[in-house]
Amino acid sequence: MSVHHATVSWTHDGGDFSKRQYSRLHTITVGDGVTIEGSPSPTVVPAPYSSPDALDPEAAFVAALSACHMLWFLDLAAQAGFVVASYTDAAEGTLGRIAPRKMGMTRVVLRPAIIFADERRPSAAEIADLHHKAHEACFIANSVTSEVSVEDPG
Repeated sequence: MSVHHATVSWTHDGGDFSKRQYSRLHTITVGDGVTIEGSPSPTVVPAPYSSPDALDPEAAFVAALSACHMLWFLDLAAQAGFVVASYTDAAEGTLGRIAPRKMGMTRVVLRPAIIFADERRPSAAEIADLHHKAHEACFIANSVTSEVSVEDPG
């Protein structure tokens, strides 16, 4: 078991709080001090109270699923004797209605493009099995109720 920490900090910018006219920009600090600018998605909270240049929670959710899956895939591929040269995932998450007046991330699609470096290349069935095992092992995927699927980006 391990414990992971994140500190999320926000300070009022002087906007009219009672009218919901205030900046939602914040900082997220993780690990040993890595700081990321945070914001709600501009599709949820319009500018100037949000920023498209900052990480929003929904994108962070998609990125966490994608990164966790990738890390397990790489480990499992190495264990199976395959050498991965690169792995790029154009993941996409869908925010949708899950109940009256309640939204949630309803679906995440992973689209990993993987290049193998060695002469020994996995078959399509072996790649599918690696993805299945990576999904089963991914801590983040095991923690969510959203549908998560892997699609061939090609």
